[in-house]
Amino acid sequence: MGQTARVSAIAWTAAVSLAAWLWLLLCQGFFWRTDVRLPPEREPETWPSVAVVVPARDEAEVLPASLPSLLAQDYPGRAEVFLVDDGSTDGTGELARELARRAGGLALTVSSPGEPPPGWTGKLWAVRHGIDLARARGPEYLLLTDADIAHEPDSLRRLVAAAHSGGFDVVSQMARLRVESLWERLVVPAFVYFFAQLYPFRRIGRRGARTAAAAGGCVLLRADTAERARIPDAIRHAVIDDVALARAVKGGGGHIWLGLAERVDSVRPYPRLHDLWRMVSRSAYAQLRHNPLVLCGTVLGLALVYLVPPAAVVTGLATGSAATLVPGALAWLVMTGTYVPMLRYYRQPLWLAPLLPFTAFLYLLMTVDSAVQHYRGRGAAWKGRTYARPDAVVGEER
Repeated sequence: MGQTARVSAIAWTAAVSLAAWLWLLLCQGFFWRTDVRLPPEREPETWPSVAVVVPARDEAEVLPASLPSLLAQDYPGRAEVFLVDDGSTDGTGELARELARRAGGLALTVSSPGEPPPGWTGKLWAVRHGIDLARARGPEYLLLTDADIAHEPDSLRRLVAAAHSGGFDVVSQMARLRVESLWERLVVPAFVYFFAQLYPFRRIGRRGARTAAAAGGCVLLRADTAERARIPDAIRHAVIDDVALARAVKGGGGHIWLGLAERVDSVRPYPRLHDLWRMVSRSAYAQLRHNPLVLCGTVLGLALVYLVPPAAVVTGLATGSAATLVPGALAWLVMTGTYVPMLRYYRQPLWLAPLLPFTAFLYLLMTVDSAVQHYRGRGAAWKGRTYARPDAVVGEER
């Protein structure tokens, strides 16, 4: 009787998991589709001026693969790059100047803001410094891009044309992250998949929809919109800035767009599981607003949606219970099917799709570890800085 009751409970749980997957498949903004790319572009008659702001802290390893691509932008209007050396100890600023001397192209200004004052995260203080420098040139647009992001020569041109054509205040692209090592193949596509599940791209671009997000590695922002929304001052506490920026702009009535990039790539390597673990866990609990109840709900939700289906399949096969096996297998099948488009986008083998429960389990452990680090007083850490503010608004930083 006891074993029958346990099997029945697992069967019901598997049925709930299947229902959750059917809802995600049909009602969560078709998050699993990867066809949200730059909207149709119409080139403006007069190209607006653009200031490119690059906050950089100890980025000498990646700058040779990213900065020359920015300086080589084929942009018909006036454009200038402002690289803000945020207290680097590896010669980032000197290397940037040397790369500009070799590569030529767009004008480059390298500056340093000094240590951030109380109440500011380091990256946003660097962004503020860069924007202040840029405003002296009177740009119509600001491109906020991370130091590890490489742009194809027409990237800036296409971003501006898309913003002009669609009347967007923010146009952001989720850069294609590096996927070379085994752990990158397992973890990175799932990172973008989970992000899209939380913030469906189709809803972000819809006027009137509450969903707001951006990808911090590539954000084109109208300068007057930034001033009205008090960017970055209004989000100066943000440990990670992109979602906070998008919410500030959309909350003020701005029109934003986010999609997957085709010609914008991150060159930052995450070769080991430790590197990826640190990248996710440093801010995962901040994403949950340091709320233990939200953490518990997240852990239970991840377990129900991602771990129950394979557990139900194993239990159903072991006990011969079709009531357990069938819903578990169907839920796993739907999960696998929704992950396939992201693997194709990342040009990865499709045999990785059924392994998504394993990857989700890793993310569950990373989230719990993030909470443990928080309660040990370590807070969210990035490039030698620790941010422990419990009220930080976060999104993504790379």
